[in-house]
Amino acid sequence: MVAEFESTDSMRSGKPLRHVQTAVFPAPMKLHLGGLLPSVEVAYETYGTLDAEGSNAVLICHAITGDSHLARHDAEDDPGWWEGLVGPGKAVDTDRLFVVCSNVLGGCRGTTGPGTINPVTGNPFGSDFPLVTVEDMVDVQKRLIDLLGIKRLRAVIGGSLGGHQTLCWATRYPEYVQTAIPIAASARVTAQAIAFDVVGRNAIQSDPHFHGGQYYDTGDFPRTGLALARMLGHITYLSSEAMTRKFDLDRHAPRDIVTDFEKRFSVGSYLAYQGKQFVGRFDANSYVAVTLAMDNFDLGDSRERRLAAFRAAQCDWLVISFSSDWLFPPSQSRELVAIMTTLGQPVSYCEIETDGGHDSFLLADDIEAFSPLVAAKLGAPQPRPPRISFEDDRILELIPPNSSVLDLGCGEGDLLGRLKERGAPLLCGVEVSTELIAATMQQGVEAIDYDLNVGLPEFDDNRFDYVVLSSTLQAVPNVERLLEEALRVGRRAIVGFTNFAHRTLREMFGLEGRAPKAPGSYSYEWYNTPNRRFPSIQDMLDLCEKMGVTVEKARYYDDTEGRIIGDDEDANLLAETALLVVSKNSG
Repeated sequence: MVAEFESTDSMRSGKPLRHVQTAVFPAPMKLHLGGLLPSVEVAYETYGTLDAEGSNAVLICHAITGDSHLARHDAEDDPGWWEGLVGPGKAVDTDRLFVVCSNVLGGCRGTTGPGTINPVTGNPFGSDFPLVTVEDMVDVQKRLIDLLGIKRLRAVIGGSLGGHQTLCWATRYPEYVQTAIPIAASARVTAQAIAFDVVGRNAIQSDPHFHGGQYYDTGDFPRTGLALARMLGHITYLSSEAMTRKFDLDRHAPRDIVTDFEKRFSVGSYLAYQGKQFVGRFDANSYVAVTLAMDNFDLGDSRERRLAAFRAAQCDWLVISFSSDWLFPPSQSRELVAIMTTLGQPVSYCEIETDGGHDSFLLADDIEAFSPLVAAKLGAPQPRPPRISFEDDRILELIPPNSSVLDLGCGEGDLLGRLKERGAPLLCGVEVSTELIAATMQQGVEAIDYDLNVGLPEFDDNRFDYVVLSSTLQAVPNVERLLEEALRVGRRAIVGFTNFAHRTLREMFGLEGRAPKAPGSYSYEWYNTPNRRFPSIQDMLDLCEKMGVTVEKARYYDDTEGRIIGDDEDANLLAETALLVVSKNSG
């Protein structure tokens, strides 16, 4: 196959799966919306070995058109759909974890679905297959987990529809889930996303070969309708940037493929090819059943109802989104994070910068980007010891034992790692870099990807004893707002900064006529610095007075001589750096 036709579907086929296993549950199953299945079969694959306690299992949930085949089992096996994430030594390390993936209820790769023989009639269910939900999918997985002897899941992980299953596991069977990792998911599907699925289902059901869903014994198959549904789906899985990159330069040079669909443009021949490939491996009735399950998924149409739904969860979380995903945009993931933080549930979050769109969770480069986050959350061995720095030493001296701390601009999490070693009860870091978030998580501390320019709306009032802003205020556009927010979510704030009125910096500007630079956060050139502000100690004290903020403690440091500036000295002239412990003015 030519490279320009490659997609996340490229490695999938309808070939028999070499390592698939089947579990049979002969008892009738009542469905969430009132239907009944006489019995259920589940196709699944496992990787690794379950430990004696039955506690090292990871359940991975696939998206709409996925299946149980996650990754190769051996060199002769075909690649799986999450090959880059699952395997020996990878983020989901099958050398130490027992990984399970099953085909969803309603699917067409071995688990009971519309193409399954109905034991009552002796014919395929077809359109008689009852309406199933994500809850039903999870209930079937729960039966499988019990059968395999798994006492508690180390983690549940999934993207898109798999992310919805992950959310459902955490809220429906909370005592069974230690860690939940929903990727590119949401508490409910938007009306726009449902609209695309409605058009896709209409394309299938209006195909003359659909026969009302009873096409299995007719010799016909709704190929055109299913291909159109998949073509439409592919549009929603990509971003505008990805479409431009793939098809804009040669938009009038369509690929030469045999198809009845329009191929005047390169993107048209690509979509036609994807539709044709999909028809060869997927069942039309299953596509209808599974998309309906996703569209009916709903953990609440208001914040209050979502809080009620998530209140049952007992796990820690890692939420991942993708910047160019417009089907399940990052704003929906941030809503999940806000609910989790409000409920006091440990959560880390990262938005991966990519132009890959919704399909990013299946793309090799993006898997490489978020793999360290998953590895850190699953407790990859040998985390990096916290680095010792004099700045962190000074901040630690100002934080009493057993204090809860939010570190805004936490870097690699060294300060938080040391606080964790001291037994701090609640710790969280805020960063914007995927690498720094992963490094903080490796310290065993939650970290959230967050833009401090918009405040701290995810956090409730007085959530933390201390909020640390070390070399942070000078980089944000609205200093007053962030300081106010820090003192809203924290009882106290520790503000650290370089004193721009220090005598060496004065001399640099006054005698040399050059923009001053200082080691650390002010070491940039004037033309590439991220800093917006260059405060002095007196500037910060004036701001505190203006805002009605109490300075409880002040520490001024001569870093060159390694000493604290005395009360009888001019700190604004002599101190290179400063730390202020501030609180809201009780008056």
